[in-house]
Amino acid sequence: MRSISTLLDPFSLRNSPCGIFCSRTLNLRSISAIGYDMDYTLIHYNVMAWEGRAYDYGMANLRSMGFPVDGLEFDPNMVIRGLVMDKERGNLVKADRFGYVKRAMHGTKMLSTRAISEIYGRELVDLRKESRWEFLNTFFSVSEAVMFMQMVDRLDQGAMPAELGPLDYKGIQKAVAKALFRAHVEGQLKSEIMAEPERFVEPDPELPLALLDQKEAGKKLLLITNSDYHYTNKMMQHAFNRFLPNDMGWRDLFEMVLVSARKPEFFQMSQPLYEVVTSDGLMRPCFKAKSGGLYSGGSAQMVEKSLDVHGDEILYVGDHIYTDVSQSKVHLRWRTALICRELEDEYNALIHSRSHKEELIELIEQKETVGDLFNQLRLALQRRTKGRPAQTRAANNMDDQELTESMQKLLILMKRLDQKIAPMLEADGELFNKRWGYLSRAGLWDKSHLTRQIEKYADIYTSRVSNFLHYTPFMYFRSQEQTLAHDSLTFSSTGINGVAMNHAA
Repeated sequence: MRSISTLLDPFSLRNSPCGIFCSRTLNLRSISAIGYDMDYTLIHYNVMAWEGRAYDYGMANLRSMGFPVDGLEFDPNMVIRGLVMDKERGNLVKADRFGYVKRAMHGTKMLSTRAISEIYGRELVDLRKESRWEFLNTFFSVSEAVMFMQMVDRLDQGAMPAELGPLDYKGIQKAVAKALFRAHVEGQLKSEIMAEPERFVEPDPELPLALLDQKEAGKKLLLITNSDYHYTNKMMQHAFNRFLPNDMGWRDLFEMVLVSARKPEFFQMSQPLYEVVTSDGLMRPCFKAKSGGLYSGGSAQMVEKSLDVHGDEILYVGDHIYTDVSQSKVHLRWRTALICRELEDEYNALIHSRSHKEELIELIEQKETVGDLFNQLRLALQRRTKGRPAQTRAANNMDDQELTESMQKLLILMKRLDQKIAPMLEADGELFNKRWGYLSRAGLWDKSHLTRQIEKYADIYTSRVSNFLHYTPFMYFRSQEQTLAHDSLTFSSTGINGVAMNHAA
């Protein structure tokens, strides 16, 4: 019999961009039901195709409203998830975990460090102030943010027609949101996607198999989506049916399907429930959901009651940090998983920039050493005027001229180091995005506001649902040790991403 160690591959996909990363310890054996969002969770769209068309429809609606949109094009690299829209100032900002703004863009132009300090030096990003700040939670935010920043440019240029009346940045944002809302509600975009799903949907053959493992392990699978029945059925058929064995259909995977769920209200309050009773979407009022059913509306409390599962027995998987993850956790204490496709690019960018970061840290440490020496000499001069000794014997043995000349040499050295460090700091993260740097970081040392939200609300996070296929439905995900600033030693061997361990059922 082979030893257990030979069954485990330490270089498997788990230690890769396709790993599942753990913020809060989660034992899948204790999970009875797993709920899934659909868009950008079970169905991943080609961002350039989907958001590009959303942009096109939104801009057409803006044109019909009288806005000057000629000559503008969709640029998906202009923004990344996790940025925050400042609707009062016409800016897009990247904040650290404390809310301090680290990078900012006004219109389509990046702001200098000095300008950021002047604008945001005395205020923090506060997502509770929804009238001012809008968090870019998902890929669906990309087209809105690009449109808003381009319209800010047009407003600043004085290009807005007088017929639109007096406009400020908030007015621009409302117009953009209305234009995109019309594109979605009028059904133009989704009709186009349903007609050519292969153009918009990126296939993932492993995804249905990952769900099949979970179902066969006894998990009750749920689909809870805000999309309507016709769109959901078309997308799921296209993405799932061809990859399932034995003539299974996508409906066979799920204990219950809820469309038009109206999240986040779905997690907060009771809503009318309708059963979808025909293939063309005919519905009738319903007062109790049953296993195997297909429903429209409803509520999370109804799901718990129908399946006789509650709170932390349920894992909900979605791509929206607010609508999916935070609301299911805050209101119901469900366990949560965030899908963030950009993790794959970020992971690879971090690996490829490792030598750059090591060199940068070495230069910073050199500057700190030189700076400490300079400060000791400066303090020595200060104390000497009061007749007190310096901190070091070397400084005590120098005369005033030696102290002054040594300080001048150290200043020159620090300036030379700064000249090397500054462009390297600016370039840090550009392998992921040239304007904004890494998704997870704000500066070299700190976490981004998005990372703080993920840590707060998502128990686990990963780039795609199919990554579950490389684990087991009985996995024990263990979070990493949380170190404090005053920890001089760490005995954690878990590494940056936490640890996942298989346990026998």
